[in-house]
Amino acid sequence: MRSLSTTRSYPNAIKPSATEIQNGQLGPENLEVAIRSLYHDGLVVVNDVVPHDMLDRLNAKMIQDAHTLFARKENSPFNYNPNNIQQDAPPMGEFFEPQIFMNSIATQITSTALGPRPKWTFCSGNTAMPPTPECPPASQPVHSDADFQHPDHPFALVINVPLITMTPENGSTEIWLGTHRDTGLHVQEGIHGERASGRIKEEELEKQRAIRPPCQPVVPKGSIVLRDLRLWHAGIGNRTDAVRVMLAMIHFAPWYRNPMKLQFCNDLKSLVEDQKELEVPVEWESKENVTQQYLNRAFGNAYDFSQGRQ
Repeated sequence: MRSLSTTRSYPNAIKPSATEIQNGQLGPENLEVAIRSLYHDGLVVVNDVVPHDMLDRLNAKMIQDAHTLFARKENSPFNYNPNNIQQDAPPMGEFFEPQIFMNSIATQITSTALGPRPKWTFCSGNTAMPPTPECPPASQPVHSDADFQHPDHPFALVINVPLITMTPENGSTEIWLGTHRDTGLHVQEGIHGERASGRIKEEELEKQRAIRPPCQPVVPKGSIVLRDLRLWHAGIGNRTDAVRVMLAMIHFAPWYRNPMKLQFCNDLKSLVEDQKELEVPVEWESKENVTQQYLNRAFGNAYDFSQGRQ
């Protein structure tokens, strides 16, 4: 059995075998490593599970869209600073690859950790824009996405899919492993719905830094990252000339009553409804409607990941 140190600063990365990739399922040993990593660290990387040609095609479209959003300046859906944009992928059949958005290995891990048929109610992305004279590289404050009263046990996992290799230079996310078990509101600043909600108090950062400092891992293209929603993290400024897009999907535990719904083009209806691994609440729209609406979403902290009124 592979042991896991809880003092490492860098995350565990699983490299599936050719058979695991072909079957779209991890074997028992790698699945155990994934679950233990999520328990101890709040994050795990799984390499080589998304074909590069699919990523390249989606990336070309999302780079075009990123420039459209960035040009809106103060009216863009940015998170904390203008260079970090909340960006949805085009939610229509032309750009929807199940191996990206409904990856079977990712779902195997989330359903093992959270319970059968987790609920997928959030599908978006975070884009780190190259610097400009008006917008030099800037980083987010360290924060938790769980900026509301939430359970102290696992209830949601974020699935990140970078469309290119993420590095410290192009804005690989800074992560604070192990902090998912101490992210109550007592360590946070800011009110839910503000652009800067969920900020971790400076004194808490200094205490944690002495125990287990943060890192910016290199995440190879074709990988997926699974992160506990509660984990402390920060988007870091992009210092390169290339737009860096990272998709973000959230799977909630089947018992967790998050009321959000996805908005997809109706040409995806049979594909989504025919799969049995996820519960996917969707508002189905015409292609004309989703084309007009998908670039007009809110910034990240405006989304409500809570269970609503109890």
